[in-house]
Amino acid sequence: MAGKMRIGIVCSEFNYDITQMMLERAKEHAKFLDVDVAKVVMTPGVYDIPLAAKSILKDKSVDGVVALGAVIEGETEHDEVIIGQAARKLTDLAVEFEKPVGLGITGPGMSRLQAEDRVERAKDAVESVVKQFKALK
Repeated sequence: MAGKMRIGIVCSEFNYDITQMMLERAKEHAKFLDVDVAKVVMTPGVYDIPLAAKSILKDKSVDGVVALGAVIEGETEHDEVIIGQAARKLTDLAVEFEKPVGLGITGPGMSRLQAEDRVERAKDAVESVVKQFKALK
Protein backbone atom coordinates (compact mmCIF):
# COMPACT_ATOMS: atom_id res chain seq x y z
CA MET A 1 0.00 0.00 0.00
CA ALA A 2 1.48 3.34 -1.07
CA GLY A 3 1.55 5.48 2.07
CA LYS A 4 -0.88 5.43 4.95
CA MET A 5 -4.59 4.99 4.52
CA ARG A 6 -6.39 8.35 4.85
CA ILE A 7 -9.91 8.70 6.20
CA GLY A 8 -12.35 11.48 6.87
CA ILE A 9 -14.63 11.66 9.87
CA VAL A 10 -18.04 13.34 9.82
CA CYS A 11 -19.47 13.93 13.29
CA SER A 12 -22.86 15.26 14.33
CA GLU A 13 -22.90 18.07 16.90
CA PHE A 14 -26.36 17.04 18.14
CA ASN A 15 -25.91 15.31 21.53
CA TYR A 16 -22.45 16.92 21.54
CA ASP A 17 -21.36 15.51 24.91
CA ILE A 18 -21.70 11.99 23.49
CA THR A 19 -20.54 12.63 19.92
CA GLN A 20 -17.39 14.44 21.14
CA MET A 21 -16.43 11.29 23.07
CA MET A 22 -17.16 9.22 19.95
CA LEU A 23 -14.94 11.50 17.86
CA GLU A 24 -12.06 11.16 20.33
CA ARG A 25 -12.39 7.34 20.35
CA ALA A 26 -12.43 7.27 16.52
CA LYS A 27 -9.30 9.46 16.28
CA GLU A 28 -7.47 7.36 18.89
CA HIS A 29 -8.38 4.13 17.11
CA ALA A 30 -7.30 5.50 13.73
CA LYS A 31 -3.93 6.40 15.26
CA PHE A 32 -3.70 2.92 16.81
CA LEU A 33 -4.37 1.38 13.36
CA ASP A 34 -1.78 3.71 11.76
CA VAL A 35 -4.44 5.50 9.69
CA ASP A 36 -4.34 9.24 8.98
CA VAL A 37 -7.43 11.28 9.77
CA ALA A 38 -7.21 13.67 6.83
CA LYS A 39 -10.31 15.69 7.62
CA VAL A 40 -12.93 16.09 10.34
CA VAL A 41 -16.21 17.79 9.47
CA MET A 42 -18.82 18.66 12.08
CA THR A 43 -22.49 18.76 11.05
CA PRO A 44 -25.49 20.13 12.96
CA GLY A 45 -27.16 16.70 13.12
CA VAL A 46 -27.12 13.13 11.82
CA TYR A 47 -29.46 14.04 8.96
CA ASP A 48 -26.75 16.41 7.65
CA ILE A 49 -23.94 13.82 7.63
CA PRO A 50 -24.40 12.43 4.07
CA LEU A 51 -23.70 15.77 2.34
CA ALA A 52 -20.50 16.29 4.35
CA ALA A 53 -19.50 12.66 3.73
CA LYS A 54 -19.97 13.17 -0.01
CA SER A 55 -17.70 16.23 -0.01
CA ILE A 56 -14.97 14.19 1.68
CA LEU A 57 -15.46 11.15 -0.58
CA LYS A 58 -14.93 13.39 -3.65
CA ASP A 59 -11.35 14.00 -2.44
CA LYS A 60 -9.23 11.48 -4.35
CA SER A 61 -6.64 11.39 -1.55
CA VAL A 62 -9.18 10.12 1.01
CA ASP A 63 -9.78 6.36 1.15
CA GLY A 64 -12.95 6.22 3.27
CA VAL A 65 -15.25 8.02 5.68
CA VAL A 66 -16.51 7.33 9.19
CA ALA A 67 -19.90 8.78 10.13
CA LEU A 68 -20.45 9.46 13.85
CA GLY A 69 -23.61 10.44 15.65
CA ALA A 70 -26.02 9.53 18.43
CA VAL A 71 -29.76 9.45 17.73
CA ILE A 72 -31.54 9.42 21.09
CA GLU A 73 -35.21 8.50 21.28
CA GLY A 74 -37.68 11.35 21.53
CA GLU A 75 -41.44 11.53 21.95
CA THR A 76 -42.11 10.54 18.32
CA GLU A 77 -40.60 8.21 15.73
CA HIS A 78 -38.50 11.07 14.33
CA ASP A 79 -35.31 9.29 15.45
CA GLU A 80 -36.12 6.29 13.23
CA VAL A 81 -36.69 8.51 10.19
CA ILE A 82 -33.42 10.40 10.77
CA ILE A 83 -31.18 7.37 11.12
CA GLY A 84 -32.95 5.43 8.37
CA GLN A 85 -32.46 8.21 5.82
CA ALA A 86 -28.87 8.90 6.82
CA ALA A 87 -27.88 5.21 6.77
CA ARG A 88 -29.50 4.65 3.37
CA LYS A 89 -27.77 7.66 1.84
CA LEU A 90 -24.39 6.73 3.34
CA THR A 91 -24.72 3.25 1.80
CA ASP A 92 -25.51 4.86 -1.56
CA LEU A 93 -22.40 7.07 -1.26
CA ALA A 94 -20.13 4.12 -0.47
CA VAL A 95 -21.37 2.36 -3.61
CA GLU A 96 -21.21 5.52 -5.75
CA PHE A 97 -17.63 6.42 -4.78
CA GLU A 98 -16.45 2.81 -4.31
CA LYS A 99 -14.97 3.74 -0.93
CA PRO A 100 -15.92 2.34 2.47
CA VAL A 101 -18.21 4.37 4.73
CA GLY A 102 -18.37 3.31 8.38
CA LEU A 103 -21.69 3.70 10.16
CA GLY A 104 -20.79 4.90 13.64
CA ILE A 105 -24.24 6.33 14.29
CA THR A 106 -25.90 4.82 17.34
CA GLY A 107 -29.66 4.55 17.78
CA PRO A 108 -32.53 4.82 17.14
CA GLY A 109 -34.70 4.10 20.15
CA MET A 110 -31.95 4.47 22.74
CA SER A 111 -31.83 6.47 25.93
CA ARG A 112 -29.05 8.90 26.82
CA LEU A 113 -27.58 6.24 29.13
CA GLN A 114 -27.60 3.67 26.31
CA ALA A 115 -25.94 6.26 24.04
CA GLU A 116 -23.16 6.71 26.59
CA ASP A 117 -22.71 2.92 26.72
CA ARG A 118 -22.32 2.84 22.93
CA VAL A 119 -19.57 5.45 22.55
CA GLU A 120 -17.12 2.66 21.65
CA ARG A 121 -19.09 1.98 18.45
CA ALA A 122 -17.01 4.80 16.98
CA LYS A 123 -13.97 2.50 17.13
CA ASP A 124 -15.95 -0.25 15.40
CA ALA A 125 -16.80 2.13 12.54
CA VAL A 126 -13.12 3.00 12.03
CA GLU A 127 -12.19 -0.69 12.16
CA SER A 128 -14.88 -1.49 9.59
CA VAL A 129 -13.64 1.15 7.12
CA VAL A 130 -10.03 -0.03 7.44
CA LYS A 131 -10.95 -3.72 6.98
CA GLN A 132 -13.18 -2.99 4.02
CA PHE A 133 -10.56 -0.78 2.39
CA LYS A 134 -7.95 -3.54 2.68
CA ALA A 135 -10.40 -6.16 1.38
CA LEU A 136 -11.20 -4.04 -1.68
CA LYS A 137 -7.55 -3.37 -2.56
